[in-house]
Amino acid sequence: MSITSQTEAPFRAHDPYARLVEEVLADLESKPEGLNVSAAEQRLAVYGPNLLAAPLTKNPVVRFLSHFNDVLIYVLLAAAVLKSIFGDWIDAAVIFAVAVINAVIGFLQEGRVEKALDGIRRMLSLHAYVRLDAVWVDVDAEALVPGDIVRV
Repeated sequence: MSITSQTEAPFRAHDPYARLVEEVLADLESKPEGLNVSAAEQRLAVYGPNLLAAPLTKNPVVRFLSHFNDVLIYVLLAAAVLKSIFGDWIDAAVIFAVAVINAVIGFLQEGRVEKALDGIRRMLSLHAYVRLDAVWVDVDAEALVPGDIVRV
C-alpha cells in the first residue's frame, strides 16, 4: 500500500473539471461575460439545437414478437412442440401458455417503461439562464451552444 504525496494531483490534467476556468474558456472561445448574441447564433447554426434525438418507436406487434426472440423461449417452444408430437396436449398447452404469458408480461412492462421515460423527458428543464453580453438571460435549452456560460 502506498501513500501519494500531497503534491500529486488526484486527477488527470485533461479532465475538464480539473482544468483552470481560463483554459476551458480559451478552448471554447468564450469569456466570463458569456458569448455575444451574434456568436451564439453562429454557433447554433453550426452545432444545431441542443436536443436529444427522438427515440425510435417500434410497431407494437414487432415489440410483442421481440419477446419471443430468446434462447430460453426457443427451448420452451421446442418442448411444447415435442410434447404435442407425443400427444401430451395438456403439458404442451401449459408450456406454450408460459411462453405467451412471459411475452405479454414483458410487453406490458416495456410499455410502462416507455411511458415513464416520456414523463421524465417532459419533466426536463426547457429553459436555462445563460450569460449573453454580460447579462443573464432566460433562453430555451434548445438554444444552448458550446461556450455558453450557464447558471446552475
